[in-house]
Amino acid sequence: MRSRTSSTVGALHPVLFFAGVYIVVLLFSIFICSTIFYSCNANKTGIAKKQEQKAAPTTGYTTASITLVK
Repeated sequence: MRSRTSSTVGALHPVLFFAGVYIVVLLFSIFICSTIFYSCNANKTGIAKKQEQKAAPTTGYTTASITLVK
């Protein structure tokens, strides 16, 4: 009789590979879909508050900027 040349784990290698790829793609898709969902449902007042906090306080003085072009 002929002996087996592949082990059980070796025979399951394609199945395990595609199961691993499926899990990685599933995790990335959950991350991407949740990011899109939260960006579409963002609160408008929350965005306005963040922009107001980033704005520099005004001191009454104006600053001039000069751009030099060659």
